[in-house]
Amino acid sequence: MIKKQNYNNDNPTFYIIPTPIGNLEDMTYRAIRVLKEVDLVLAEDTRVTRKLFSHYDIKTHLESFHDFNEDSKISEIIKKLQNGLNIGLVSDAGMPLISDPGYKLIRKLSVLDFNLVALPGSNALLPGLVMSGLKTQPFIFLGFLDHKKNKRIETIEKLKYYSETLVFYESIHRINDTLNNLFSVLGDRKFSLIREISKTYEEIIRGNLSEFSDLPNLKGELVLVVEGYNEDLINSNLTIVEQVDYFIDQGLRKTEAMKKVSQMTKIPKNKIYQDYLNAKIKE
Repeated sequence: MIKKQNYNNDNPTFYIIPTPIGNLEDMTYRAIRVLKEVDLVLAEDTRVTRKLFSHYDIKTHLESFHDFNEDSKISEIIKKLQNGLNIGLVSDAGMPLISDPGYKLIRKLSVLDFNLVALPGSNALLPGLVMSGLKTQPFIFLGFLDHKKNKRIETIEKLKYYSETLVFYESIHRINDTLNNLFSVLGDRKFSLIREISKTYEEIIRGNLSEFSDLPNLKGELVLVVEGYNEDLINSNLTIVEQVDYFIDQGLRKTEAMKKVSQMTKIPKNKIYQDYLNAKIKE
């Protein structure tokens, strides 16, 4: 069922409010005003948010909202909205819900009769992408890869033939392992590593995965941008059948070739199989 929302009403409003990722001057006038006007602000870590509030003289009541209490607080938050309160949500830094808690709550609110408003503002993803020097569209944002090596490599394998630029968040503790895993699975590609965005020691490291050995001790938040799969074959005039035959000629088994073409073109493997089979019958 299609549900249309607009905000020309007096219903209570839930605001998703981005906060600075480093430089406090990145706070927008609108975000400051909304944080002062709402009845309650939900914060990932109230200690972090209080520092921001102190800087801008915001005195709104704060409550914690994080991964460990999200499920238990959802019904409580809905009741407060039903009682007419306007509520804001912030994470420790950047846009809430991007690798931060809040998705389950927003999913619930999206089907109820409250106003749901996301303010534009500070985040690490887009500045990292546009400063990378790599193709900015299309791109795929993957957030944090799994901390377990096997699952991390499994995810990277699925991305191997994506032509889109790949964007990740990564911790300083895993970045060396992640870059090694990317090289072993994807082969040599250009990458950019952007750290401490908007802060005093902002830095961009660019190069090829093959040139990487071990990065020096890094500090701060990291955005990792990696070049997508070479599009020469995808953008050629080869038909799906010709692409499958191309990889068979390169030494792949027929099923492997079909899987590879499916990953590259995003066409379901069963359709590629059927089209390939029909074409070969007609030959």
